[in-house]
Parts: sequence; structure tokens; C-alpha cells
Amino acid sequence: SSCFGDFTLRSRRSEIMASHPAHISPDRRFLIFFDFDETIVDETSDDMVVQAVPGQHLPEWLTNTYQPGRYNEYMQRVLTYLAEQGVTESDIRSVMEKIPATPGMLTLFQFLRTRPAKDFEVVLVSDANTYFIECWLRRVGARQLFHRIFSNPATFNKNGRLVLRPFHSHDCPRCPDNMCKQVIVRDYVARRTQERGRPYQRIFYVGDGANDFCPALSLGPRDVAFPRRDFPMHRLITETHEAQPGEFKAVTVPWVSGEDVAQRLRKLVAE
Repeated sequence: SSCFGDFTLRSRRSEIMASHPAHISPDRRFLIFFDFDETIVDETSDDMVVQAVPGQHLPEWLTNTYQPGRYNEYMQRVLTYLAEQGVTESDIRSVMEKIPATPGMLTLFQFLRTRPAKDFEVVLVSDANTYFIECWLRRVGARQLFHRIFSNPATFNKNGRLVLRPFHSHDCPRCPDNMCKQVIVRDYVARRTQERGRPYQRIFYVGDGANDFCPALSLGPRDVAFPRRDFPMHRLITETHEAQPGEFKAVTVPWVSGEDVAQRLRKLVAE
């Protein structure tokens, strides 16, 4: 279900186009991946959706059902509970649209948007869900910036319940059952390199969480990892450099504001 009902047809068509690699210019020099929660937006969208519930909190019997590594299944139960409490699509949408962007993030988007077409291919990889993400991106006018969005699929069924599904399954011991971002990043880079017939000059990854460390591990020495300063991804990179020198290969540029990322990218594209 589209974020704005009346745009459904048009947005569906542009979404299909946006997610179809044939429409991505084959000579883009750089590939940049973004996480969503606590990276693009300054909150966790799964936590924020609770604000749509009457009383703005979940009952203990529900929160107690969470099991480590099985967060996606827990969120399926939360969304079912929301529907049972009479929370509508527009209730959820208005909560999502109010989430603030991370400092400087819209400036970074503006930088990427104004670069020549041959510079950046932009991809989002998130353990949130497609509905929350698309709502927010459309609200700030940034949906068209992203060539692909990889997230857990979520659509409203005919009873008005937001139905969430896991993105995939994988064998990575580090990541939650429903998503290993390294698998997504590796597969995407391999497929696009084959389609293009050449590698990217550099790959960038902008994130914050422990599940952003895993994909950043697959980056090479010419690539750049942008961990949000003092967030789990940054700590894990630092610990890995200390415990296993040489294991983490990418250049690391911690950021506090999206403007820090834009500043570094500005230098790199000029090289």
C-alpha cells in the first residue's frame, strides 16, 4: 500500500522503475549504501510506531514475547496488536512523517541529488520495513534519490493491518534471523558489477548499528565506512582494529552530522 493513496499508481510505477537496474546509468562511479533507523532518521521507526497506540505504550504481555534475534517476528505481533486497537494506516503514516531527520542528513541528500548523474548510485538497506521507509522518504521528497530499497516487506491487507514479512533467511551467526546486510550488500555489488561490466571506483556505507558493522566488513581498502560516532557500528570497528588488525579493511570516517559525510564525499569525488 502506497503512502499517499491518490499517488498509488504513479508511485508504484516510479517504484518499479526505481528498483529496476536497467534504469540505473551503468557508468556511475560510486555506490553508496545507507541504513535508515538512527542513520537517516534520528529515531528507531519501530519504537516510534508505538506512539500511534492509545496510551502510547505496549502492554507487558506483548513486550515480554520478544526473543533475541527474532525481532521481526516480535514486530509482526506489535503490528497485529496496533490493528486490534483500531490504529489505522493514516495514524501510522502521520507518526512516521513526524520522525526528525538526523542532523545534516537532508543536506547530504541535497549534495547527492545535485551531483552529476554519473557520480552516485544510492541504495538503502534497513531492518525496518518498506512502508515506514517509503512514508518518510516521500514526506521529505527523497524517494527518487534511492535506486533500490532493501527492507522487510510490509503492506496493508484488506482489514487494514500492516502485514510485515522477513526480508530473507541466511547463515550469518552475527545477524538477526531475518536480515544479514552483508549478504544483501555482497549480492548487490556482485550483480551490479556483472551488469555494468566493471567495478565501482569506491563503495561507501553510512550506518550506525551493530547490523551495519557486518556489511562494512565486506568493504575493501579503497572503500569508506561512515559509522555514526560512538554508536555500536563505530565501537565494533574500533574493537576489531584492536583485536584483529587487518580484518576491517575500509577507511573509517565517523560522523556526527550528515554534513561530515558530504564533506568527505566532496573530496573523494574530486580526486
